[in-house]
Amino acid sequence: MAVNATPTPGSKLLTPNDHTLIMIDFQSQMSFATKSIDAVNLRNNAALVAHGAKGFGVSTILTTVAEKSFSGPMFSEITDAFPGQKLFDRTSMNTWEDAPVIEEINRIGKTRIVLSGLWTGVCIVGPALSAIEQGFEVFVLADACGDVSDEAHNRAMDRMVQAGAQPMTSLQYLLELQRDWARTETYDMTTGIAKKFGGSYGLGIIYAKTMFGASEGH
Repeated sequence: MAVNATPTPGSKLLTPNDHTLIMIDFQSQMSFATKSIDAVNLRNNAALVAHGAKGFGVSTILTTVAEKSFSGPMFSEITDAFPGQKLFDRTSMNTWEDAPVIEEINRIGKTRIVLSGLWTGVCIVGPALSAIEQGFEVFVLADACGDVSDEAHNRAMDRMVQAGAQPMTSLQYLLELQRDWARTETYDMTTGIAKKFGGSYGLGIIYAKTMFGASEGH
């Protein structure tokens, strides 16, 4: 059967307005035992996701566990992107079992959920499997998550993918929200975030713009 290609994006791609981002337990105590990703990369990737989501106006929920009694404050790289936004502090390891968070998810009313946080095998697996069972489409930002070992992180990712979750990375997430360099209203914001948090890709942007005045949109 013949098919015709059209210059339109696939429905599986994320857009800024079609999902809720939930950033979970990016806290000092949780990061101390995280070994599947080093703290510098973890903080950098979390910052890239947070600033990208804020810049694109993504519905975002920030949640902690036992913030004042045990785990400590959420990374400032995240809260700086969302000044004054409420943090939902929980007792449950599974965010999906916290009634105030679920009330906020229902208030926002979007059926796609993007997850990132610590630890992959506990605080990400819990809401991922719970949300999928309740009919939500779930995406997991694999390099904006971490666990106590590579094995723990990888098996958690396997488990979620086998249940239907879709894995992504932090830079992939940012660029999928932009998706077209001709979108001039968000071009400077996207490249600015990439320059600051995008690692070697960001360095490449700085070099190209400084040396040649290059622009992806031209």
